[in-house]
Amino acid sequence: MVELDLTCNLEGFRRFLINSTCRSFIPESYLRDPEVFPEKQGDQGSIYVEAVDKVDLKKMRDVTFINARDVLGIIYTSKSGNTKLKWRQLRGRIGRMSGDASANSLVNLSMARIISPEDVEAIMANQTGQEEVEGAPEQPPAQEAQPQTDAAQE
Repeated sequence: MVELDLTCNLEGFRRFLINSTCRSFIPESYLRDPEVFPEKQGDQGSIYVEAVDKVDLKKMRDVTFINARDVLGIIYTSKSGNTKLKWRQLRGRIGRMSGDASANSLVNLSMARIISPEDVEAIMANQTGQEEVEGAPEQPPAQEAQPQTDAAQE
């Protein structure tokens, strides 16, 4: 789990939502339309879009596709509950994304071009280093094994 707080555009966050929830079954026309967002409710993850104007388009599986204009904010919780991200409008289609993201969500954020693959590698390396420092109990240094000689075996 990585805590994020960064500026990103609405289209990038929309691509992240699609990659994370419905990439395999979203209609092509919805995929290309920057005003169409997935929304879902329930125990298996949720997406809520807060917008000035919002109209339901079509429900497929557990996702309702909506047409949203003037998006003010989006709240996303992954199916596992390991990722909880919020996007809040700052100005126009630029906003602030904050919250906790799992390794899988970092990959999806990279695919959505919100963060670079190099950022993902740096974040993961940094997290691994911190976990080793924070979670590792103090252990005495391992003793070197002494090579056995023919004389020692006799």
